[in-house]
Amino acid sequence: MATDALEPVYLIAGSDRPKVRRALRRLRARFPEESVDLLSADATSAADAAAACNALGLFGSDGGRLVIVEGVERWKRDDVEALAQYLASPTPGSVLALVADDRPRDSKLADLCGQKGQVLAYDAPKPKDLAAWVRTEFERLGARADEDAPRALVEIVGDDVGALAAEIDRIATWAGKEPVTRADVEALATPSRETAAWALTDAWGARDAGAALAACEAELAAKEPFLLAVRLASHVSLVRTVQLLAEEGLGAREIAKRVRLHEFRVRKALGHAANYSRDELDAAVLRLAELDAALKGASPLASELELERALVDLTAAGAHAA
Repeated sequence: MATDALEPVYLIAGSDRPKVRRALRRLRARFPEESVDLLSADATSAADAAAACNALGLFGSDGGRLVIVEGVERWKRDDVEALAQYLASPTPGSVLALVADDRPRDSKLADLCGQKGQVLAYDAPKPKDLAAWVRTEFERLGARADEDAPRALVEIVGDDVGALAAEIDRIATWAGKEPVTRADVEALATPSRETAAWALTDAWGARDAGAALAACEAELAAKEPFLLAVRLASHVSLVRTVQLLAEEGLGAREIAKRVRLHEFRVRKALGHAANYSRDELDAAVLRLAELDAALKGASPLASELELERALVDLTAAGAHAA
């Protein structure tokens, strides 16, 4: 494959990892797979990368040669000097693609690549612009998203653009030509943060004692019982609050503003509130107060056992404080 339209060097950098990877895939598509070398700056100096490019002159290839070096933000001044020596007379047909996880700390590397080739910089959007970025990505894939769907995805997945891109691709494929709604996102998106933490509170909200005990056991391998109890108490308090506000006629969006939380969390809490009566939530608060006292020394039993007993009590149908 001819490479005469390509530059001898490309610096592909930035915090928008999905766009960095797409740019790299487009470049790789210009070369036969057997003509692509993938190296890491951890074990490869600029002199080594230059030698790999020069190998084309020794072995020859009608399809040219692409040498990719990942993590070049770790290269030092000596590497920039070695790269400058190579780029003074680069090997025809060889292309050097330098990939940085972020903007290189040494601007000389970017300056050199800009002079001798091309710099492709892709910065992730700021948090306030993420919803607009999500909408653009849906449109790029040919999917239509309604007004609330992009914001819902950010609320659920967080600000990791890599995780967002994966969810966008999956949801767009599922939707096909149908518009993507907030309800679709809430049903399909996988939270990338606090997933384990939500497993416990979600199981309690669903009144599933078995799932609650399993989630508790998994978390106890890394966390103290007291921390799990505090988080559970906080969630129960939230569910009790949103239930009361919903009874006043407020919707999820208004409640989210009132309690200063993402609307997704409020909707989840409202779903849990539907499984408990007001009396049961009042009783749950009292049971969690008992658990707090037990974990602070009021009980001779092991803390893990006290937590598990409380979970069974809290999820039992018609549960009331002892």
